[in-house]
Amino acid sequence: MTTGTEEAHIPLDPFVTDLDGEGARLRAAGPLAAVELPGGVPVWAVTHHAEAKALLTDPRLVKDINVWGAWRRGEIPADWPLIGLANPGRSMLTVDGAEHRRLRTLVAQALTVRRVEHMRERITELTGRLLDDFPADGGVVDLKAVFAYPLPMYVVADLMGIEEARLPRLKVLFEKFFSTQTPPEEVLATLTELASIMAETVAAKRAAPGDDLTSALIEASENGDHLTDEEIVSTLQLMVAAGHETTISLIVNAVVNLSTHPEQRDLVLAGKAEWSAVIEETLRWSTPTSHVLIRFATEDVPVGDRVIPAGDALIVSYGALGRDERAHGATAGAFDITRASENRHISFGHGPHVCPGAALSRLEAGVALPALYARFPELDLAVPAAELRNKPVVTQNDLFELPVKLA
Repeated sequence: MTTGTEEAHIPLDPFVTDLDGEGARLRAAGPLAAVELPGGVPVWAVTHHAEAKALLTDPRLVKDINVWGAWRRGEIPADWPLIGLANPGRSMLTVDGAEHRRLRTLVAQALTVRRVEHMRERITELTGRLLDDFPADGGVVDLKAVFAYPLPMYVVADLMGIEEARLPRLKVLFEKFFSTQTPPEEVLATLTELASIMAETVAAKRAAPGDDLTSALIEASENGDHLTDEEIVSTLQLMVAAGHETTISLIVNAVVNLSTHPEQRDLVLAGKAEWSAVIEETLRWSTPTSHVLIRFATEDVPVGDRVIPAGDALIVSYGALGRDERAHGATAGAFDITRASENRHISFGHGPHVCPGAALSRLEAGVALPALYARFPELDLAVPAAELRNKPVVTQNDLFELPVKLA
């Protein structure tokens, strides 16, 4: 077996110029590929479906950054652009075992089925409001800017009890948070300001609780569940970050996929395929989350003929494993909403750390997409798909903009 210390690492493109090609190269390297994150940080990437499911439930891989040998040795600078994703503060994202179950249970109790379903009416209202602002006579709009971005941000603000007035600043901060191009001198300032906004939100909800998830977490902590302020602030930041970025990309990618596969768009508009099929195939084929950072090996972990050595880091390359032919058949590389697959995608994760907001993201897309196409059934791309550009975000499949013709 090889440990990868002598291997050439595949660099992940910080400008994300060819995400599909990068995914294909990673799959071809085997189920476990040696890769290099922006900033010259070497890690492992799991790129095949079956191995990803196994590693996502392997207790030898943990979220504690102090297990990471490179971190302990001081090789990861505090202003590394991706440090906020590798070390985002204490929340259910960064702990394991009993502590993870404690924090996740509290979030699950706050993010109830009732609360999510209650959001349907609000999502429908927001969707209609945004569509009403579109040009009545058609024309070209940036669908991401006027629809796919504001809808999830309004929803997550409602859910978490964040003032709408804060959303423009949060947009700027989260773009810096996820970007590989944030200048080093702005990294720590961005993290500090994000934490400050979340702390101020928590303080406001302590003073005046509402029917929102932040208030529910505070109430749980006051009822003896020992949720610290740090844990509430980090959980709030996690839920806001994950709660809007994934859904933005899901809506954007679904529109791109339907526009570049008009025969499948015709199927769903004629009622011969379900919108849920569009959503699930988009999640598999052009998953919103391209790479998820980061787990650390507490001991040597064999994967096929390779080994993740103790102290090394692992990322999950969802953009690669979503098109794994061993899981999704010989046509895994094709977008097909009529696909019958025995192996469901795992684009929202798998195992203990599966995304707790998956149901809400599906609900948002399930309301937004049919409403959009009911209003504008002739909607199509305003530029060739090849001209659409990804943002420099190695963790997200995220476009700068999405120009569309409404009619």
